[in-house]
Amino acid sequence: MKKIVLTSMMTVLFTAGMTNCVKAEPAKNEPPAHFYEQNTMSTLWFQQAGEAKALYYQGYNIGKMRLDELLNNKQYNQALKPAIVLDLDETVIDNSPYQASLVLNGKGNPLDWSEWIERAEAKLLPGAIDFLRYADSRNVEIFYISNRNETHKAATIKNLQKLGIPQADKAHVLLKQEKEHGKEARRQAVAKAHDILLLFGDNLGDFHGFDGVDAAGRRTAVDKHRNEFGKKLIVFPNPMYGDWEEALYQFDRKKSWKEINKLRKQHLQSISK
Repeated sequence: MKKIVLTSMMTVLFTAGMTNCVKAEPAKNEPPAHFYEQNTMSTLWFQQAGEAKALYYQGYNIGKMRLDELLNNKQYNQALKPAIVLDLDETVIDNSPYQASLVLNGKGNPLDWSEWIERAEAKLLPGAIDFLRYADSRNVEIFYISNRNETHKAATIKNLQKLGIPQADKAHVLLKQEKEHGKEARRQAVAKAHDILLLFGDNLGDFHGFDGVDAAGRRTAVDKHRNEFGKKLIVFPNPMYGDWEEALYQFDRKKSWKEINKLRKQHLQSISK
């Protein structure tokens, strides 16, 4: 999975080689301790805000209404099998306890991202299981396309099956292959034999046309696809991490933490003097 929070929303691309930085001076690619603490409010919001829960229910309610509309009116290519595609992390399952551990303890305390996945302890997000079981009852194929690494496939399937998630098997859980960039190839593979009716995710990269696009370009692309949101594309809230932040840095993995902090402040739109 792509998702490891370093601060307000740092992604896995920036976390290589990090160790606990409380007692020692941070290494070159290691964030200072306060970078973890900056994610306190976003993680609290995700875990405690009723608004967060409401948005998940809203997204899945819209998904059910759209699915009914498309299936009942046969508004899909009937030469293909109807399907839906969902991300996993912060779309179907909740990894916020791991993000909270970063805030409280720093990276690797008590465990790192890979160890968290292998524990298979992520819980369901609001509305997910009811919607997925309904889609399964309508004979819709469900594909879970996640940027978790393929090496974690067994643990991921174990986690999903423990939660009673339908169609959680090797054929429907499609994880990131070595050297793969983004999810488009896996979506296209599904589309060869299926008409993808709906896509669900917490990151614009869960949809076509957003990979590798800078922050301004992502906002422009959202405007371009405005009529698809709530119709084919269902977005969930994730203030903890995401490609949106990396896009502020032009996806440059070599920037120092000092440069990153400077760029964050430069992108803020404040009150004029």
